Amino acid sequence: MPTEITVRGTFSAFQSPERGTVHATIAYEGPAMEPVYDRVARDLEAVKASVTPLKTGDHGPVTWWSAQQLRTWSNRPWNKDGIQLPLVHYARVGIEVKFRDFSSLSRWVGQHVTNTEGFKISHVEWTLTSKRRTELQRQAHTRAVEDAVVRAQLYADALGLGKIAPVAIADAGMLGPNLHPERGGGAAYMRVGAADGGGSDVELIPADIEVSATVDARFIGEDGHPTA
Repeated sequence: MPTEITVRGTFSAFQSPERGTVHATIAYEGPAMEPVYDRVARDLEAVKASVTPLKTGDHGPVTWWSAQQLRTWSNRPWNKDGIQLPLVHYARVGIEVKFRDFSSLSRWVGQHVTNTEGFKISHVEWTLTSKRRTELQRQAHTRAVEDAVVRAQLYADALGLGKIAPVAIADAGMLGPNLHPERGGGAAYMRVGAADGGGSDVELIPADIEVSATVDARFIGEDGHPTA
């Protein structure tokens, strides 16, 4: 019965982000709904006015942005003595702005953190463009397969066997219960670093994005005889 060499190939690459999406909110609360609503609406107009000049053609600092529907609600909070307090009214809107220019992103965030009272950053999502992400995923899978071939040939050489040929290749853990996928195994994935900050001089520095792939593969000798 043929004996096969089974190996796991891996590869990781790191790429600087190409896009940064600011996730932010404008929110206020108070004893009356109308002034709370008006403050959110006023700040939202200020944000719109600051974003519009940045989204100019195909090469502007901003590639895309959106504002969610402005939400309002009310409730009666309780104090520490169990007494229900007067009604409090809330208004909130979520905003997303995607930048290709990270210096502009930092300046825009600093401007609103400093000058827009109800403006708060949730997080900044650092990503690649879809085209670049697809390219890196393809490269990662190719290099993971190449790594598997090298590993298998090393085993064959150590045993004094000939050149190997592939029998099967799959995402990590799919060749049988005897294999134990490592953390992060399977199709290529992306791990994204994020940062946020405050102040007019804030500088947001993104972490590199990791694109990885892991594959499992089985090999036998090129002449049809098992390598081990």
